[in-house]
Amino acid sequence: MEMQQVRYYVALAETLNFTRAAEQCNVSQPALTRAIQMLEYELGGPLIRREGRHSHLTELGQKMLPLLRQCYDSAISAKTLATNIKKGEDCCLSLGIAHTLDVALLIEPLSEVFRRFPDMQLKLRRGRAEEIFEMLKSGEIELAICGPFREQWDRLDAFPMFTEAFDLLVSTDRERASDENSEDLPSGERFLFHRGVDTGEEDECQLAEAGIDPAKAHQVDSARDLEALVLARIGVGLAPSSMIQSAALQHLPCSKLNLKRTIAIYAVAGRRRPAEVAAFLALMRCADWSALERAA
Repeated sequence: MEMQQVRYYVALAETLNFTRAAEQCNVSQPALTRAIQMLEYELGGPLIRREGRHSHLTELGQKMLPLLRQCYDSAISAKTLATNIKKGEDCCLSLGIAHTLDVALLIEPLSEVFRRFPDMQLKLRRGRAEEIFEMLKSGEIELAICGPFREQWDRLDAFPMFTEAFDLLVSTDRERASDENSEDLPSGERFLFHRGVDTGEEDECQLAEAGIDPAKAHQVDSARDLEALVLARIGVGLAPSSMIQSAALQHLPCSKLNLKRTIAIYAVAGRRRPAEVAAFLALMRCADWSALERAA
């Protein structure tokens, strides 16, 4: 049994489509099909059955999948560990976090992990939810900290941290009109959106019902840019309540919008977790996040 056969089968079991599995593995479909057939021969029976345009795993295929998946993950972990040791990077914590998550929220658990593993290397990647999801699946990162993923994956372990509302962001020295209600949307203002805030279809419907068109709002990629533009009164920010805690800005609740997001820490079930990764995950899970539930 060759490791590429195992990799092809895991991809095929996840997609149930020979063409997509071949594309995912960057091989031709005939090559993938031959590898699967050889694997079936070695295991003594069919693993997947084609029925017209649809495919499904056989009973043998279902029983073999977790074993072969664990085998593949172990091989990848061993290869990664060997590479890291060769490079002198045998202790590493790789995290993927949302663009709109304040890294200050992670400082306390990170500091504790560094106290336990003083030679640890930290690799911190930012991205949108779909980008972080792909990094987690590929093994580029060990843990992800962000809002919910739109794509489902049965190998995903999710540990919710906190649920927060979205606030209006305005300057603290903003002069308030006598008829302006902090619970309402400001009239005649253009909104500022951070493109890293991942919204679902329900969120977009709520924005539309409130008369907000994200396509017409100012869009930025940086929290610092968002803060600067709000302070310059170029627009009113709409952001998660934990984002941009600045003395120059005030967070105003808005009853007309019931936007919320749940931040969770995600890991891949069954994947080997080095000691430093397991320690950070444990610290994050036992941390008290209740203060961030204020507006939810």
